[in-house]
Amino acid sequence: GELARLFNEEFYINCDLRVVTMDGWKRNLYSDETDAPWVMPSPNMPTVETAVVFPATVYFEGTQVSEGRGTTKPFEIIGAPYIDGKEYQEALAKLKLPGVIFREINFLPTFQKHKDEVCGGIFLHITDRKQFKPVITGIALIKTLYELYREEFKWKNPPYEYVYDRNPFDVIAGTTTTREQIENNLSLEKIELSWSDDVELFRETRKKYLLY
Repeated sequence: GELARLFNEEFYINCDLRVVTMDGWKRNLYSDETDAPWVMPSPNMPTVETAVVFPATVYFEGTQVSEGRGTTKPFEIIGAPYIDGKEYQEALAKLKLPGVIFREINFLPTFQKHKDEVCGGIFLHITDRKQFKPVITGIALIKTLYELYREEFKWKNPPYEYVYDRNPFDVIAGTTTTREQIENNLSLEKIELSWSDDVELFRETRKKYLLY
């Protein structure tokens, strides 16, 4: 509802928009902190934990690396046949990303990417939802893979979500810049700093559309 209000005004859609607000909900509450049952918004989002990690691992839909589809833990598992899970896990642990730890894993997708191939990779365990920073974590996951397995790592080819003329990762990221920063070995700190002004602008813009 809040995003709909923002899009409607900021992008001059000007439709007759009516948002039915919720009673008794606060914006710091997760679904499992309420009395409401979890209803899957997608077959590949079976739990609240999936939804928590999704903003980090959805970036892998723009690569040839499995985001865990074809397993019972989609988006919580990342991997590919060429990945050494222990090597990947150790490299990620050195980054000391907040609110998350990584466990090495092997898995066998039953459909989608790398179907019936043993994949090495990692499982994301969220240790603190409030400290977890999904966007920079997702970029760190991909940047680390790109550094470890540059020869094997591949971006997904179009189409993606009915977009036929753009790199799928760029579609997800909303820009070509992030992919180019990864390919040009920009540090994680500089990548995060590069969007800080835009984040502040969004936070200021959204204020008048908040309902909760």
